[in-house]
Amino acid sequence: MLKNKTSKLLTSKQKKAFFITGIVIISTFIVISTSIDIVSSKNRLILATTTSTYDSGLLDYLLPVFEENFGIIVDVLSVGTGQALKTARRGDVDVLLVHSRVREDEFIANGYGIHRVCIMYNNFIIIGPVSDPAHIKGENITITMTNLKSAGEAGLIKFYSRGDYSGTHSKELSLWALIDFDPKPGSDQWYLETGSGMGNTLIIADENNGYSLIDRGTWLSATDISLILLIEGDKLLINPYGAIIVNPETLLTVKYDLALNFVGFLTSKKGQDLIGAYRKNNETLFFPSFGHCNEIHGCPTTDIEVEFWKEYNGGYSG
Repeated sequence: MLKNKTSKLLTSKQKKAFFITGIVIISTFIVISTSIDIVSSKNRLILATTTSTYDSGLLDYLLPVFEENFGIIVDVLSVGTGQALKTARRGDVDVLLVHSRVREDEFIANGYGIHRVCIMYNNFIIIGPVSDPAHIKGENITITMTNLKSAGEAGLIKFYSRGDYSGTHSKELSLWALIDFDPKPGSDQWYLETGSGMGNTLIIADENNGYSLIDRGTWLSATDISLILLIEGDKLLINPYGAIIVNPETLLTVKYDLALNFVGFLTSKKGQDLIGAYRKNNETLFFPSFGHCNEIHGCPTTDIEVEFWKEYNGGYSG
């Protein structure tokens, strides 16, 4: 009888020991998992960039090199410049790569961004159907916009705008402003807004045999498109991209040190060489501009940019 009680007692103690051991193991696993998550989170950077940059495939080419060299994972948010800046104002990203200089400068002036620097550039182009019913091929940009408006009002063409407050949309509106025209999607039935990114807007324009403004990088990355390039090369169509670190003094969640590493990489000789070497269909999609953006598009802050970023990019001046 005593033996049976002892056996039952030992069994009960064993169950209790197993239960405690189980709790310890689970707790240890949770601690380890949490620690891994914290380390992983500390080494993750959030980049907000344009759909034109993303659609070109450039980041798929650049980021693996950066991540391997620095041990930092970059999560990419691909949106229009307007949405990227809005997201950065909330502190939801660490660094920006965008292309709307006026709004970039405003973002910095309002205390949301610091250490803006020119990274690269390409060009906007205007595409349209082979038949070119607006007769814009080979014209200067003012005549081009005038002809597009006239052909639209005559019911001869459709023009497809992103309509999303992106850098491309801003550039397009500035081109209409050259002829004192403010397009209204509701009343100007030939002028249609997709509210979408560059790649999707290109597809919609192509499906409807329309005209559109597009960046060269997205154009060269596209396949199975029947539209053709009609306008290129005008100085007003230069498309510069800048990187901005979100201000950690204004938005405390920003991973400033990781952002410094990332932009330092983009402005380094290695980063600039990689950007210049990226090609599609044997054509260069983006041209590096760090250190000589004043010569390319009259950037007023080139010397300041070089002076600051030399400390973080291995002493490279462009």
